[in-house]
Amino acid sequence: MHAIDATGSSPGMSSESEELKAAFSRVSWRLIPLLLIAYMIAYLDRINIGYAQLQMKQSLPFDEAVYGLGAGVFFIGYFLFEVPSNLLLEKIGARKSLLRIMVLWGVTAAAMMFVSTPLQFYVLRFLLGVFEAGFFPGVILYFTYWYPSVRRGQVIATFMSATTIVSVIAGPLCGATLKYFDGFGGLHGWQWLFVAQGLPAVALGLLVYLLLEDKPTNASWLSDREKQLLGDSLRQDATRAQGNPAGGFGGMLKDPKVYLLSLVYFCLLGATYTMVFWLPTLIQSWGVKDLFLVGIYAAIPNAVGVIGMILIGRHSDAWKERRWHFAACVAVAAVGLFVTTLLQGSLVGSVLALSLAVIGIASATPLFFALVSEYLPAATVAGGLALISSLGNLGPAVSPSINGLIVRSTGDNTYSMYFVIALYLVSGALLLLVSQRPLPMGVATPAHAG
Repeated sequence: MHAIDATGSSPGMSSESEELKAAFSRVSWRLIPLLLIAYMIAYLDRINIGYAQLQMKQSLPFDEAVYGLGAGVFFIGYFLFEVPSNLLLEKIGARKSLLRIMVLWGVTAAAMMFVSTPLQFYVLRFLLGVFEAGFFPGVILYFTYWYPSVRRGQVIATFMSATTIVSVIAGPLCGATLKYFDGFGGLHGWQWLFVAQGLPAVALGLLVYLLLEDKPTNASWLSDREKQLLGDSLRQDATRAQGNPAGGFGGMLKDPKVYLLSLVYFCLLGATYTMVFWLPTLIQSWGVKDLFLVGIYAAIPNAVGVIGMILIGRHSDAWKERRWHFAACVAVAAVGLFVTTLLQGSLVGSVLALSLAVIGIASATPLFFALVSEYLPAATVAGGLALISSLGNLGPAVSPSINGLIVRSTGDNTYSMYFVIALYLVSGALLLLVSQRPLPMGVATPAHAG
C-alpha cells in the first residue's frame, strides 16, 4: 500500500504537506489492510456457492435452476438493505455497524452447512445478502470520514482490489476443501467449505470493532497534530463541496447519466457474476471431474486476468482514456468466451480462450469505476458510487436464474455462454452511447484495482 499525494502540490511542497502525507499514510496502514481482508472474505462467502454446488447437487435435490435462483437471490437482499444499513451506520457509528454486519453474515454463511431443501437454500442466500448488504457501501461511507474526496478514489480502488486478489485463490482453496474434507467428521466437503469460510468473518468483525475508530478525532493512535491536519483537510473539502451546488447529491439524482451508468453496471455485473457462479460447472463440463483440479484450472484464467488488468489499467492511466478501453475489454471478454464455446472439446484450448476472456472481464470493472469516479462531482463520488453499485447489483440478482433456466432447458452450456456474451456487448455499447463526449478526467483513480 502506498500513500497518494492528493494535495496538488508542486514538487517543492511545504513541510505541512509532507506532514499531511505522513498522516494519511498512517491512516491508510491502519484502516485498509484489515478492511481489505474483510472484503476478501465477503467476496469469498458470496461466490463459494459456485464450487459448493458441485457437491451439493449430488447430495441435495438441486438442479441448475434451483442453484441459479439461489445464487441470484443473494443480490435481492443486498439491494433492499444497502441504504437502510448505511443510514443506521450514520446513526450508531461505523464500528458497531461493521461488527453487526460481519458477525451476522459470518454466522449466516456458516449456517449454509445445514441446508437440506431448496427453500432453506433460498432463505439463507437471501439473508446472507441482507446481512452483507451494508458492508461495501458502509466502508465507502466510512472512508468519507477519514479521506477528502481528492484522495478517496485511490483508497476505494485499493479496497476493491480484494475481489481480484481472492478470485485467484478461491478456486484452489474451495477445490481442496471439497476434495480433502469430504467425509471428515461425517460431513460433506461442501459443509466444511461454508463453515471454514464463514466463521472468519465473525473474528474479523471483532477485530474491526477493537482496532478501528469511527472518526479521526477518536483515534488514540494519531497525535494531536495529525488530528488537526486531517480535520483541516476534511473541513476544506466540505467547504468546497458546499460551494459547488451542481455537485450536490440531489443534483446527481437528477442526472440521467447516473442511471444509464447504473444500467451499464447492471449488464456488466450480471455477466461477470454469471461467469463467477458457473465457471466451476463449465470447467467440469470439459471433462475435469477432480474437484481440486477444477479449482486449479479456475485459478489459471484469474491469475492471467490480474496481470492483464494491471497492464490495461496502466495503459488507460497513461492515455487518460477510459471509455474505449472499457469497450475494448468487454469485446475481448466476448471474443474469448465465444472461442471457448468452439473449443470445449479441448481442455488446453478452452483454458487459454477463457484466460483471454478473463483479461477483459477483470479489467472492465475497475475501468468502469475509474470512469464513474471521474464523472461524478467530487462532493458526491462516495454516494454516487454506492448508488450505482446498489442499482447495478440487481444484474446478478437476475442473470444467474436466467442462465440456470437456459442450461436446464437446453442441457448445453453453449447457449448460456451466448447470453453472457450478449450482456458484455450490451454493456460496452451502452457505455459508448452514454459517454459520447469524453467524461472529464477529474479524480485520479487507478484503473488497476477491481
